Amino acid sequence: MSVLLSIHDVAPPFERQVRELWSICFAAGARPALLVVPNWHGAYPLPAHRRFVDWIYARADQGAKVFLHGERHDEALSGRRALDHLRAAGWTAREGEFLALTYDQARQRIDRGLATLLGCGLPPIGFVPPAWLSRACTRDAARDAGLTLSEDERCVYLLQQGVALDAPVLRWSARSMWRARASAVVADVRWQVQRNVPVMRIALHPADMDDPRLRASLQRALERWLGDRPATSYGTLAMGSSFGPRAA
Repeated sequence: MSVLLSIHDVAPPFERQVRELWSICFAAGARPALLVVPNWHGAYPLPAHRRFVDWIYARADQGAKVFLHGERHDEALSGRRALDHLRAAGWTAREGEFLALTYDQARQRIDRGLATLLGCGLPPIGFVPPAWLSRACTRDAARDAGLTLSEDERCVYLLQQGVALDAPVLRWSARSMWRARASAVVADVRWQVQRNVPVMRIALHPADMDDPRLRASLQRALERWLGDRPATSYGTLAMGSSFGPRAA
């Protein structure tokens, strides 16, 4: 049994929170994956923030795996359809960048994002769509771009092998007071009902650091899960898995 840790929304406007999340995980003996956004909302191009890039590079040297996390993260220039609104309900407030994209649209954004990360000296191991929302064709686009891993809210996908690993994800929400309170309660319940799953993912977001309730909840969750089982690197999955893969 293992735990996969990741920090989402790794982008210059959240440098303080991202650094804090890394420090908490590192102190607990884990090196979380870093889900990097190349140009947050079209306003924070990563190459223009060299200090932050250097910090990510140093964390990669410590064992963190880098993922491409969209191109800009928001839904600008990607219109939703009626079904997309249903799929996104409860998951994101207009941050599902890949939610409605076709294969060609997804591939173009993935290629541009890859070019940015590679230009910064940050080769990614995989791709995770913002809010885990995308069509299946986006995984095909990530695979064809040469990436190894992807994931959604249910599974981690070994793209080149064409298999999926069941791995529920624990996350928090700071979008409102009631959501923060509810997600803290859910985190405690998930520990009780899912502590025996083979692979558990814990997804951390910068906004978690700005709510004392969520900060305490995620620290409690890390103590519980990492005290019960080891943290596993996404890189280990990329080399093959013994967690019962199934056809994707």
